[in-house]
Amino acid sequence: MQLKEILSKTKLEFDGVLDFYHKDISMIRTGRATPSLVEDIVVDLYGQKMRIKELATITTPEPRSLSIQPWDKNAIQAISGAISRSELSINPIVNGPAIILNIPPLTEERRKEFVKLLKTKSEDARIKLRKHREDAWHNVQAGEKDGEIREDEKFKAKDDLQKLVDDCNKKIEELEKKKEEELMNA
Repeated sequence: MQLKEILSKTKLEFDGVLDFYHKDISMIRTGRATPSLVEDIVVDLYGQKMRIKELATITTPEPRSLSIQPWDKNAIQAISGAISRSELSINPIVNGPAIILNIPPLTEERRKEFVKLLKTKSEDARIKLRKHREDAWHNVQAGEKDGEIREDEKFKAKDDLQKLVDDCNKKIEELEKKKEEELMNA
Protein backbone atom coordinates (compact mmCIF):
# COMPACT_ATOMS: atom_id res chain seq x y z
CA MET A 1 0.00 0.00 0.00
CA GLN A 2 1.37 3.42 -0.92
CA LEU A 3 2.05 6.05 1.73
CA LYS A 4 -0.50 8.52 0.28
CA GLU A 5 -3.16 5.80 0.34
CA ILE A 6 -2.41 4.96 3.97
CA LEU A 7 -2.56 8.61 5.05
CA SER A 8 -5.73 9.41 3.10
CA LYS A 9 -7.46 6.25 4.40
CA THR A 10 -6.44 7.18 7.95
CA LYS A 11 -7.69 10.75 7.47
CA LEU A 12 -11.08 9.39 6.36
CA GLU A 13 -11.19 7.09 9.39
CA PHE A 14 -10.34 10.03 11.68
CA ASP A 15 -13.08 12.14 10.06
CA GLY A 16 -15.50 9.28 10.66
CA VAL A 17 -14.55 9.16 14.35
CA LEU A 18 -15.05 12.93 14.64
CA ASP A 19 -18.44 12.80 12.89
CA PHE A 20 -19.61 9.96 15.11
CA TYR A 21 -18.36 11.76 18.22
CA HIS A 22 -20.12 14.98 17.24
CA LYS A 23 -23.43 13.17 16.64
CA ASP A 24 -22.99 11.11 19.80
CA ILE A 25 -22.49 14.10 22.10
CA SER A 26 -25.31 16.02 20.45
CA MET A 27 -27.62 13.38 21.97
CA ILE A 28 -26.58 14.45 25.48
CA ARG A 29 -29.40 16.57 26.82
CA THR A 30 -28.57 20.16 27.80
CA GLY A 31 -31.94 21.30 29.09
CA ARG A 32 -32.70 23.02 25.79
CA ALA A 33 -34.91 21.49 23.17
CA THR A 34 -33.14 20.46 20.01
CA PRO A 35 -34.30 18.01 17.33
CA SER A 36 -31.02 16.06 17.66
CA LEU A 37 -32.27 14.78 21.04
CA VAL A 38 -34.84 12.55 19.37
CA GLU A 39 -34.18 12.39 15.63
CA ASP A 40 -32.09 9.21 15.78
CA ILE A 41 -34.31 7.28 18.20
CA VAL A 42 -35.25 4.02 16.48
CA VAL A 43 -38.96 3.26 16.09
CA ASP A 44 -40.31 -0.18 15.25
CA LEU A 45 -43.15 0.49 12.81
CA TYR A 46 -44.82 -1.96 10.46
CA GLY A 47 -42.07 -4.50 11.18
CA GLN A 48 -39.31 -2.11 10.15
CA LYS A 49 -36.91 -0.09 12.24
CA MET A 50 -36.76 3.58 11.28
CA ARG A 51 -35.48 6.72 12.96
CA ILE A 52 -37.90 9.42 14.05
CA LYS A 53 -36.43 11.89 11.55
CA GLU A 54 -37.51 9.48 8.79
CA LEU A 55 -41.08 9.39 10.09
CA ALA A 56 -41.91 12.90 11.23
CA THR A 57 -41.23 16.61 11.28
CA ILE A 58 -39.47 17.73 14.46
CA THR A 59 -39.76 21.38 15.51
CA THR A 60 -38.94 23.46 18.59
CA PRO A 61 -41.94 25.74 19.19
CA GLU A 62 -40.43 26.92 22.50
CA PRO A 63 -36.90 26.75 23.97
CA ARG A 64 -37.84 23.87 26.28
CA SER A 65 -40.24 21.86 24.13
CA LEU A 66 -40.23 19.74 21.01
CA SER A 67 -43.13 19.00 18.70
CA ILE A 68 -43.03 15.80 16.64
CA GLN A 69 -45.61 15.53 13.85
CA PRO A 70 -45.60 12.12 12.15
CA TRP A 71 -46.46 12.07 8.46
CA ASP A 72 -48.42 8.86 9.10
CA LYS A 73 -50.94 9.32 11.92
CA ASN A 74 -50.70 5.60 12.71
CA ALA A 75 -47.08 6.12 13.78
CA ILE A 76 -47.92 8.32 16.79
CA GLN A 77 -48.13 5.50 19.33
CA ALA A 78 -44.98 3.77 18.03
CA ILE A 79 -42.98 7.01 18.17
CA SER A 80 -44.33 7.86 21.60
CA GLY A 81 -43.41 4.39 22.88
CA ALA A 82 -39.90 4.58 21.44
CA ILE A 83 -39.31 7.93 23.15
CA SER A 84 -40.61 6.54 26.46
CA ARG A 85 -38.19 3.59 26.23
CA SER A 86 -35.21 5.78 25.26
CA GLU A 87 -32.51 7.04 27.63
CA LEU A 88 -33.96 10.57 27.56
CA SER A 89 -36.13 10.06 30.66
CA ILE A 90 -38.82 12.32 29.18
CA ASN A 91 -42.48 11.37 28.97
CA PRO A 92 -44.05 12.22 25.61
CA ILE A 93 -47.49 13.83 25.53
CA VAL A 94 -49.74 12.85 22.63
CA ASN A 95 -51.66 15.96 21.63
CA GLY A 96 -53.89 15.20 18.66
CA PRO A 97 -51.75 14.76 15.55
CA ALA A 98 -48.52 15.64 17.37
CA ILE A 99 -46.29 14.46 20.18
CA ILE A 100 -45.07 17.13 22.59
CA LEU A 101 -41.92 16.76 24.69
CA ASN A 102 -41.38 19.22 27.52
CA ILE A 103 -37.70 19.32 28.42
CA PRO A 104 -37.29 19.88 32.16
CA PRO A 105 -34.38 21.98 33.42
CA LEU A 106 -31.40 19.91 34.52
CA THR A 107 -30.58 19.51 38.19
CA GLU A 108 -26.99 20.10 39.28
CA GLU A 109 -26.56 16.38 39.93
CA ARG A 110 -27.86 15.50 36.47
CA ARG A 111 -25.56 18.07 34.87
CA LYS A 112 -22.57 16.44 36.56
CA GLU A 113 -23.71 13.00 35.36
CA PHE A 114 -23.93 14.32 31.80
CA VAL A 115 -20.48 15.93 32.04
CA LYS A 116 -19.10 12.59 33.24
CA LEU A 117 -20.81 10.86 30.29
CA LEU A 118 -19.34 13.51 27.96
CA LYS A 119 -15.83 12.84 29.29
CA THR A 120 -16.31 9.09 28.74
CA LYS A 121 -17.46 9.63 25.15
CA SER A 122 -14.49 11.94 24.53
CA GLU A 123 -12.04 9.36 25.81
CA ASP A 124 -13.70 6.67 23.68
CA ALA A 125 -13.21 8.86 20.61
CA ARG A 126 -9.53 9.40 21.49
CA ILE A 127 -9.06 5.64 21.90
CA LYS A 128 -10.55 5.06 18.44
CA LEU A 129 -8.17 7.65 16.98
CA ARG A 130 -5.18 5.94 18.58
CA LYS A 131 -6.30 2.56 17.24
CA HIS A 132 -6.58 3.93 13.70
CA ARG A 133 -3.16 5.58 14.08
CA GLU A 134 -1.65 2.25 15.22
CA ASP A 135 -3.22 0.45 12.26
CA ALA A 136 -1.83 3.06 9.87
CA TRP A 137 1.62 2.87 11.47
CA HIS A 138 1.55 -0.91 11.14
CA ASN A 139 0.73 -0.51 7.43
CA VAL A 140 3.58 2.00 7.01
CA GLN A 141 6.04 -0.39 8.66
CA ALA A 142 4.79 -3.26 6.49
CA GLY A 143 5.24 -1.05 3.42
CA GLU A 144 8.83 -0.33 4.41
CA LYS A 145 9.47 -4.02 5.00
CA ASP A 146 8.08 -4.83 1.54
CA GLY A 147 10.24 -2.11 -0.02
CA GLU A 148 7.31 0.09 -1.08
CA ILE A 149 8.19 2.87 1.40
CA ARG A 150 11.64 4.29 2.07
CA GLU A 151 12.93 4.73 5.62
CA ASP A 152 12.87 8.55 5.46
CA GLU A 153 9.25 8.39 4.21
CA LYS A 154 8.39 6.11 7.13
CA PHE A 155 9.54 8.68 9.68
CA LYS A 156 7.79 11.50 7.83
CA ALA A 157 4.62 9.39 7.82
CA LYS A 158 4.96 8.91 11.58
CA ASP A 159 5.11 12.70 12.03
CA ASP A 160 2.16 13.18 9.65
CA LEU A 161 0.09 10.61 11.55
CA GLN A 162 0.86 12.31 14.85
CA LYS A 163 -0.12 15.69 13.39
CA LEU A 164 -3.45 14.23 12.24
CA VAL A 165 -4.05 12.74 15.70
CA ASP A 166 -3.15 16.03 17.39
CA ASP A 167 -5.53 17.97 15.10
CA CYS A 168 -8.37 15.53 15.78
CA ASN A 169 -7.71 15.56 19.53
CA LYS A 170 -7.85 19.35 19.46
CA LYS A 171 -11.23 19.23 17.68
CA ILE A 172 -12.51 16.71 20.23
CA GLU A 173 -11.32 18.96 23.04
CA GLU A 174 -13.06 22.00 21.50
CA LEU A 175 -16.33 20.11 21.01
CA GLU A 176 -16.13 18.72 24.54
CA LYS A 177 -15.50 22.14 26.05
CA LYS A 178 -18.40 23.69 24.11
CA LYS A 179 -20.77 20.89 25.15
CA GLU A 180 -19.65 21.09 28.77
CA GLU A 181 -20.39 24.84 28.78
CA GLU A 182 -23.86 24.14 27.34
CA LEU A 183 -24.48 21.55 30.04
CA MET A 184 -23.35 23.69 32.93
CA ASN A 185 -25.08 26.88 31.74
CA ALA A 186 -28.36 25.46 30.45
